[in-house]
Amino acid sequence: MDRSTVRTAHWAALAIVLAWLILGGLIYLGWLWYESIERASLQPYAGQGGELVLPRHADGHFYVSGEVNHASVVFMIDTGATAVSISEEQARQARLPAGREIQIRTANGETRGELVHGVPVRAGHLVWNDTTVVRGLVGLPSQQALLGQSFLRQFDIELREREMVLRPRP
Repeated sequence: MDRSTVRTAHWAALAIVLAWLILGGLIYLGWLWYESIERASLQPYAGQGGELVLPRHADGHFYVSGEVNHASVVFMIDTGATAVSISEEQARQARLPAGREIQIRTANGETRGELVHGVPVRAGHLVWNDTTVVRGLVGLPSQQALLGQSFLRQFDIELREREMVLRPRP
C-alpha cells in the first residue's frame, strides 16, 4: 500500500468513529429531552378552583412535594393510611414534639410510634393546620412520607384514569 492509501484509510476510519460519536451524542441529547418532558408531565399542578392534580407515576402511586411542620418531604398518597406518617428522622427535622405512644399496624407488621396532633401539613398548595401525624414510619426512602386520611379527609378526592384530584371543600 502506498502512503496516500494508508492516509485515506486512516481518515475514513476517523470519519466513521466521529460519525458514531455524533450519532451517540444526538441519541443521548434526545433521551435527555424526552426525560425532561416525562418528568414535567408527572409534576402535580393547581387546577381550576384551587384543586391539586396529581399525575399517576409509572409505579401506580401518586406523589406530591409538601411539608410537615414546615420541614420538606415528598408525600406518597396513601388513602388507606389513617394518618400522615413520617419517619423519626423527619420528625426531628420538623421539630415535632413527643406524642402519645401507639402501636402502628402496617403491611410489614407492627411497630411502635407516636401520635402527634395539631401539626401543620402542606401538600402542593393545599394546607391543613390541624393534622394528626404519626412518628415512626419505616421502610420508605429517607425524604418520603405517607399522606394519609388525617389530611386527605379534609378534601374531596376524585380518582381518574391517570390522575388524582384533591379539591378543597366549600
